[in-house]
Amino acid sequence: MTPTAIKTAAPERSLSCAVGLQDLPPGEPISRELALGLIRCSDDDLPTLLTAARTAKENFKRGVITYSRKVFLPLTNLCRDYCGYCTFRRDPSDPGAHTMTPEEVLTVARAGEKMGCTEALFSLGDKPELLFPEMRETLRHLGYKSTLHYLAAMCELVLRETSLLPHPNPGLLSSDWIARLAAVSPSMGLMLETTNQSLLATGAAHDNAPDKVPAKRLRTIEEAGKQQVPFTTGLLIGIGETPEDRVETVLAIRDLNDRYGHIQEVIVQNFRAKPTTPMAHVPEPGRHEMLRTVAVTRLLMPNVNIQAPPNLNAPYYEELLNAGINDWGGVSPLTPDYINPEKPWPHLEQLRLHTESKGFQLRQRLPVYPEFLPGLLSRPGLLADKLQTASDSDGLAGEKRAA
Repeated sequence: MTPTAIKTAAPERSLSCAVGLQDLPPGEPISRELALGLIRCSDDDLPTLLTAARTAKENFKRGVITYSRKVFLPLTNLCRDYCGYCTFRRDPSDPGAHTMTPEEVLTVARAGEKMGCTEALFSLGDKPELLFPEMRETLRHLGYKSTLHYLAAMCELVLRETSLLPHPNPGLLSSDWIARLAAVSPSMGLMLETTNQSLLATGAAHDNAPDKVPAKRLRTIEEAGKQQVPFTTGLLIGIGETPEDRVETVLAIRDLNDRYGHIQEVIVQNFRAKPTTPMAHVPEPGRHEMLRTVAVTRLLMPNVNIQAPPNLNAPYYEELLNAGINDWGGVSPLTPDYINPEKPWPHLEQLRLHTESKGFQLRQRLPVYPEFLPGLLSRPGLLADKLQTASDSDGLAGEKRAA
């Protein structure tokens, strides 16, 4: 399979950053029209855009950058989707294909607990049993009807047996499954990635990936909103979409958040080319491209947590602090980034030093952000008890777990 060429539509005349930003009211989102101009602003205008984005971040959360200390639990890397950029997924016959046992899950979680982690990030392929009889047999042997049944049980196991808080990324979910997972995890996530449906075409990034249909992913995010589940989503840039597509993707997320108020963070993630994938030779987004996208995302959603992964932007990741992020996402002192194993996490001390060099304090958070804690603590049960124990007076991770 050869991926279709990345769109290279002729850039429209960019809107000067000085126009429309100079009198921007604090906390007010910019318009779609302004965002479409800013996403293609010139390099000369980029400093003005970054200044506006950093100011918006400071109006939202002043002086602090957060991160979540986590363990990464790849519950299963079997997946029925074949994305053109992914090295995580496996077929059952592929080397490295694996589904974790409950014992393996607990071993990693307990090791992370000793290292001050508070998040158990569950990543997995989307409903692999629908494609692979081998996964159905594995689930039968483990005693579960589906991958989602197994995921819910493992979230509950970690919640009961450790101090870690689960954060699952299971793919598309029905309203019933959102409710079941919300009972054993304070937050969950699903990357929207893009609203550009042309990426489902033959040879494009999401060719043969039935779970990457934008409307289906938006439906899951909306169902989470209806249930007031703190939700992480975001966009993946550089997979064949245009800069204008990126604006439309953020606007789709903003629209859902305006209706339900449940988007706890938006991740701006940059595509990194990987050998052996169909998109191995597709150009990666440049530094300025990433900075523009992050800054425009901040200005479109000034009162939402904006995250960008430091390991995918090394060795210049501290520049993202100038573009308005207020969070580094999950960083593990124990487990690799199984989605991007060639990009190691920064050492936490280095992350702290880079953050402080830009004038910010680094604080450890829980997998759910402080502003969403009150709603969760009002619901009696084990999850609320664990959150109460894990959080400090600011709603962040307790002092004994601080970086």
